Order: sequence, then C-alpha cells, then structure tokens
Amino acid sequence: MTWPLQNRTLLSLLIGIGLVLVGLLSGILLMLVVNDGTGQPGPGQPTMRPVELGRRLPAASAAPESLAAVVPADIQALNRLFQDVAGRVTPTVVFIEVEMAPGERDDWFHNFNFRDRVPRQSVGSGVIISDQGHIVTNHHVVQDATRIVVTLSDKRQFEAAVVGEDPSTDLAVIQITEEVPDLPVIALGNSDLVRVGEWVVAVGNPFRLTSTVTTGIVSALGRQVNIIEDTFGIEDFIQTDAAINPGNSGGALVNLRGELIGINTAIATESGANEGYGFAVPVNLVERVAADLIAYGEVQRGFLGVQIQPVDAPLARQLGLERVRGVYVFSVRSGGAADRGGLRDGDVVLSIDGLPVNEPNELQSIVARRRPGDWLSLEVWRRGTRRMFDVQLLGRDDPAYEGWIAETTPEPEVIPEPEEPAVPERQILELDRWGIGLRDLNRRDRDAFELEEGAYVAYIENAAPAFQAGLPRDVVLMEVAGEPVRSATTAVALLEKIRAEGQESVLLRVKRRDGLTAFYELDVPVE
Repeated sequence: MTWPLQNRTLLSLLIGIGLVLVGLLSGILLMLVVNDGTGQPGPGQPTMRPVELGRRLPAASAAPESLAAVVPADIQALNRLFQDVAGRVTPTVVFIEVEMAPGERDDWFHNFNFRDRVPRQSVGSGVIISDQGHIVTNHHVVQDATRIVVTLSDKRQFEAAVVGEDPSTDLAVIQITEEVPDLPVIALGNSDLVRVGEWVVAVGNPFRLTSTVTTGIVSALGRQVNIIEDTFGIEDFIQTDAAINPGNSGGALVNLRGELIGINTAIATESGANEGYGFAVPVNLVERVAADLIAYGEVQRGFLGVQIQPVDAPLARQLGLERVRGVYVFSVRSGGAADRGGLRDGDVVLSIDGLPVNEPNELQSIVARRRPGDWLSLEVWRRGTRRMFDVQLLGRDDPAYEGWIAETTPEPEVIPEPEEPAVPERQILELDRWGIGLRDLNRRDRDAFELEEGAYVAYIENAAPAFQAGLPRDVVLMEVAGEPVRSATTAVALLEKIRAEGQESVLLRVKRRDGLTAFYELDVPVE
C-alpha cells in the first residue's frame, strides 16, 4: 500500500518534530541527573567561582554612585580644615628679632649639615603659651641676646626678656615685659599620641616672611640627629616634611585640631634651606621644660646616673634577648639613683613605667620629663630573666653626682662683671611641708593684681596640703590667719609660726587676677 505523496510529507514532518522533542527532553533529564535537581554541581564535578574585580565595601558603607560627585566635597572640607587651623594658630606665633653684644655672631637657624654649619641670623619664631606673655622658643634663637623685640601677627611690637633657657633641649622661655590684654594662647596637644603619617601644619617666619604656613605629614618619631651641643643633650624629635627654613626656629608644629605638638628646631640640609627634613621638640617635653623655666628660671632635672648605648643584633644574641630591643646599661654611677634602685652594669632597660624604650634618646626623653624625687618603674633584662626595679631620681646637686657632672660639664666662659649692678634673680621660697612655692611681687605682678604687698604663689605640689585645699597657683597671698602678708618671707614666717603652735588648720586669703579675693582653709602639716 502506498501513501499519497502529501501524506508521506506530513508523516516525515511529524517524525522530525518528534525527534526534536525527544532531544530536548533528554537534555533536560541529563541536566537534572548531573545537578541532582538542586542546581548545584553533582559529586565529582568541578566548582567554578565567579571572579570579582576590586574590593567591595560592606553594604552599610556602600561606595557612592559617582566618585566625581564626592571628591570635590572632600577636598573642600579638607581645605576648610587647613584654613581653620591656620586662622587659629597664626595669631599665637610671634616673630622674634634679637640684638647681640658687639662681636657676637649673628643669630642662626639651628640646622645640621653633613659638612659644615650655617651662620645664624638675628631672627626666629616663638609661640605664646600663656596670657601673661610667656613665649616658648629655641635656646639658640635668644642665646646671648641683649635686646629682644617680639612682633605679633597683628603687627604690634613689644620688648621681651629671657625668663630661662635649657641648652639640653634647645628650648627657652621669654616674656613680654608689659601687660598685653587678650593675648592669643595656643592649645597644647599630646605628643605621645602623634602617629607617623598624620597631617601637620608648621607656622613660623622663614626668611623674615612672617606668619608663613606650610603643611606636611609626620615622617618619623624619636629622631636623634646629634645637633644639640650639650653634654646632657636630649633629642627625641618629631620629623616632618612640612617646609621649615631659617627663621622657623621656635615656631609651631600643630595637628589638624590646631593643637601644638612640637616646637620646630632644626632641618637636615646640604644647601642651608629646606630639603624636606624638619625636626621639632615634642610638646610633652616642651611643656615640662617651660613650666620649670617659668617657675624656677631653670629646669629641675632628675638623673638616673647611668651610661647607656643601643642594643644591636650581636649584643642581643650575646645577652640572650629573643630580639633586638631595650637600651644597654654599660656603666652605673656608684651611689646614684640607678645604683640605689638595684641596677647593675650589663642590665638592659626594656621599659619605663610600661613604656618600651629601644633607643637611648627614648630613655633620656622619658627621664627628662620627670623631676628629682620622682619614682620610675623599670623593667630590666638581666642574665636571661626579666626583673622590675623602682628607682627614685636624684637631682644634679646630690653628692653622688657632683663629681660626675663636673667631669662631663665644660668650664663656663668667664663673663666680665657689668658696669651696672644686675637685677637679682627672683627667688622662690619653698615650703616643702605645705607644698607651696612663694616669691616676692615684681612690678608686673603689682600692676596685674593692683597690690603693693603680698607673696606670689609660684607653684603648688600635687597631693600636698595646699593642693588638697584647692589653693591655685598664679594668685597673690594677702593674709595668713588674718595677718597681712607683706612679702614671701613674711608669709613663710607666719605659716611656720602656725605650724609651731600646733594649730590644726589655717585660713589663707588670696587675690586672683580677675580682682576677686578667695579664702582657703589648709590643714597644718604635722611633719
């Protein structure tokens, strides 16, 4: 039986469609078998992971749709931040001009050169640190000065006098000799919190270009560059690439909060100008030195009485240290603070009060921020074991140090007596039992407090009876138990009389700078 032609054609078409359907169904069944019906590769099948280019931010902080829309806003915010810092800091930085006696060298910007020294100029910078006109600057800026003129950022000029100098840190404090109302005072930061890489701003007067602001980052910390020519020189500099040049000496290095973190002191240079390496004294050390210079005219520095050197890899292996760390003590002064505390030659100081020390200048810097009588807790490596020692610092006038300091300190230059009698130094009378330091009023005090008599309270010791009673410094003591105080000597006599009589408390009357008087009741010390 034969099919008609049209029927055979229709049959062929139906068979073709059936084969296609069978193929599709077979493919679907095969996929189900391979994937176990879960959509995941079956056992033994390779896993293919999609490649993702770039890091993806968490959903909570997803990247913006357009970086072009946010970058200008960030730049503007940063720009306003720098403007704000410059606006707040610049008024606190002064221009210092120094005159010297005939024959003296010109003033100079303290820099170290690998071949020679650059002559100093008669200008520098300073930072106002109190509303009483105290200005911190570098020792080398005002050294040998016979006249100092200070110019504020608003162009007002004033005479200034040296309050005290500390060659060991290359710092000095000067003070405007007349009262200036509404002096801008810089905010102090904490140099222990400074980190490498953070933005900083330098403000000073390079090349007589007053109120110059430059920016950069903190390049390094704890730098020792051997520029302080003093037997007990202390170098623990903050290094920055902010442009610093001659005339910047004594200027401010601040963070982006406008807080002082260092006093610009030196540059590393072959040409005598900025080459990207500037150095600043950390503000924590500046604050410690300035406080003593203002109160005593000198720094009351405590001494450990040791000679030290860095620990290198061979020495670390020899001493059994697990890694290169600490500061090696190769000599302990007999009878000194370290000797009395139990340290011995060959010890390695690992930390002081919990702060690691790995370079000699780090150890020196920590000790330099303490006073005679302060206690330090030292972690020491000795013959394969760690040990702890408590050491009380001694002053340079301690008998154990007299010969040692005399041996290491050069003879002072003999200076001829002036034709006119010199003004006597302000003497501070210390009442150790009470924790008070008193001195007579000077002309500035009499004008500021509108008093002709009294005793200026120069300092109050922590935890002493005066401190516990809330008695502040920078006030004038007017009465002791109702008796008028005419001078510091009078005040001392009255307080000692009260103590000798065995009274339990005494009432003091003081006057503050704002003109108000206040009363404080102090417990009388027994011992």
